[in-house]
Amino acid sequence: MRNLLDFFLKYNYWFLFVLLEVISFVLLFRFNGYQGSVFFTSANLVAGAMHDAAGNVTGYFHLKTINDELVQRNVELELQLESLRKTLVEATEDSTGIEQMKQDALADYDLLKAEVINNSVKHADNYITLNKGKADGVRSEMGVVTGSGVVGIVYLTSAHYSIVIPVLNSKSNISCKIRRSDYFGVLQWDGGSSQYAYVRDMPRHSQFSLGDTIVTSGHSAVFPSGIPVGTVDDIADSHDGLSYLLRVKLFTDFARLNDVRIIAHKGQEEQLELEKQVKTTK
Repeated sequence: MRNLLDFFLKYNYWFLFVLLEVISFVLLFRFNGYQGSVFFTSANLVAGAMHDAAGNVTGYFHLKTINDELVQRNVELELQLESLRKTLVEATEDSTGIEQMKQDALADYDLLKAEVINNSVKHADNYITLNKGKADGVRSEMGVVTGSGVVGIVYLTSAHYSIVIPVLNSKSNISCKIRRSDYFGVLQWDGGSSQYAYVRDMPRHSQFSLGDTIVTSGHSAVFPSGIPVGTVDDIADSHDGLSYLLRVKLFTDFARLNDVRIIAHKGQEEQLELEKQVKTTK
């Protein structure tokens, strides 16, 4: 306490000066209209700039949450879109019926959020590591997607991690189709650019054109029908000349992959087990 009093006594002239300055400014801006308006205008500008800066900082730290919500919503909308495309033949004003169809579209699927913790795009056989495993309900043969399109298929799982075979892997084979005409083939990667893959075995009589959207066919227990894959970028004949080879520009940017969703198809294990029995009897 003694030191505090000594401090005030030592610098009392400075404190008196500051006090008088404050009183002078209050009298100046309060009783003079022009000076007062200038002060408040300047103060509002400074306060506005500070609020903008604070808002930008806060918004930046909320970007991850917003991105997670967008990824989740995009996947849900794609599943709903495919269901509605098949069932909604003509427009209807029955909003209750439409909402029910939306709920039915997602009734058979659970979407598990996961983050990419290891990824590669430069090898012939690339793999992706996710931070979710058996303890989170993840198992092999589950489809992995992002908000923009297909990523790959879960290959191996541990308690808390899983390995995914992405589209950018020579072992990847995903059944796809042309959304407009439903003709289907097999999506494979040739080891080239991470932006392109190829749909093989497209029938010669199939109907398609450049720019058509390629989606999953739903002809497996892994992916539901209608998950976006990419667009037809080029058309060529297959090696045997019996089918077409379509170059597809992928929607998923594998070089910037962060947040993904694992599609848990209810009843998938039963289907896979039955198909496995057929393979063993051949």
